[in-house]
This record gives sequence, structure tokens and C-alpha cells, in this order.
Amino acid sequence: MLEYLFSQYKDYPTYEIALELIAIFFGLWSVWCAKKDNIWVFPTGLVSTFIYAYLLWKWNLLGDSMINGYYFVMSIYGWYHWTRKKGEVEEFPISTITNKEKIIGLIIFVLTLIFVIIVYLYFGKFSNWYSYVDTFLTAIFFVGMWLMAKRKIENWIFWIVGDLISIPLYFAKGYTFTSLQFLVFTIVAVYGYLEWKRVLQQKIG
Repeated sequence: MLEYLFSQYKDYPTYEIALELIAIFFGLWSVWCAKKDNIWVFPTGLVSTFIYAYLLWKWNLLGDSMINGYYFVMSIYGWYHWTRKKGEVEEFPISTITNKEKIIGLIIFVLTLIFVIIVYLYFGKFSNWYSYVDTFLTAIFFVGMWLMAKRKIENWIFWIVGDLISIPLYFAKGYTFTSLQFLVFTIVAVYGYLEWKRVLQQKIG
């Protein structure tokens, strides 16, 4: 069983496997911090996304690489956004998405989808089924990351959907460690949503 799960790595350079494991460690740490509404979600996320952007580009997974490059930029924005205060009060606490933000989220989704399709067509990367799934997944994660940077509880819904799709997708691509990471991400995301919901209910109550 283990040989089947990890046989994909037999031809990988050792440093790439090491980098993937380091990126997974910081990725899991980052998601746990997000669950706890902790500002460390962003510095830990910067490390993970930087490594993944490099590895995925090297592995010719352009959509995935772009996702992580975008995460890197949005982590910087989110870090700034979360730390803004009016006196001692957080300027942007956990909240629900507004109608205006729903429209913006839809625009981000559609534009991301179009952009990634153009990139894949330009580089001739629509060579298998998961390339098509990857374009849709990229759009989901782009919206999810934007919502997390805005501290909107709905970000967890996008993470859960994207993570569930990513589990079999990354295994099919041959990256078992990353597939298992997304399994953990899914579990943490569910708890993250419940915890943020509890915080919101306490504020309303």
C-alpha cells in the first residue's frame, strides 16, 4: 500500500521531496493559524506558497504555480489588512460577505478562469483531464484567498470545496504528500468555519 502511494517519488531529486515536505509543514501551520484567527497565518503561508510556486512551476503545473504566486501576494495584503486597527479595536474583524463583495468575488472567479484558460492554451497544457479541473480549481482558490484576506467567513466554504477536489487531483498528478496535505486541510477548514461562526455568533449575541 505505502509503496503504491509513494512510488511516484522514486525518480524525484531528494531536494524536491524535502522542499515539498517543508512547504507542507508551513502550509498546515498556516491553515491552523487561520482556523484560530491568528495573524501568523500569513508569514507561515508566505514560506509555503513561495516554495510551492517554485516547485509547481518546475513541475510544469502552471495553474497551481500561479495559485501559489497569487497566495504569496495576497498573504502580504492580508497581513496588512488584518493588523489595521482603530485605536485598540480591529478595523476589519471576522464578518460575512456583503452583496457588493459577492459581485466582486464572481468577477474574480470569472476573470481567473478566463486568464488560466488562456495561459494553458498558450503553453499547450490542455493535454489531460486534470488540466481542465485545474483551471476551475484555480478560480475557486483565488476567490477563497481573497475572502480570507478580507476576513470573511465564507472563505472557508471555498477552501473546503477546493480542498476536496485537490485530494484526488494531486494524487493523480503524482504528489501523494500534497494530496494528504489537502485531506488535512479539508478537516481543518471545516473546524475553521465552525470556529469563525462561533466568534460571529458571540459578537451578535
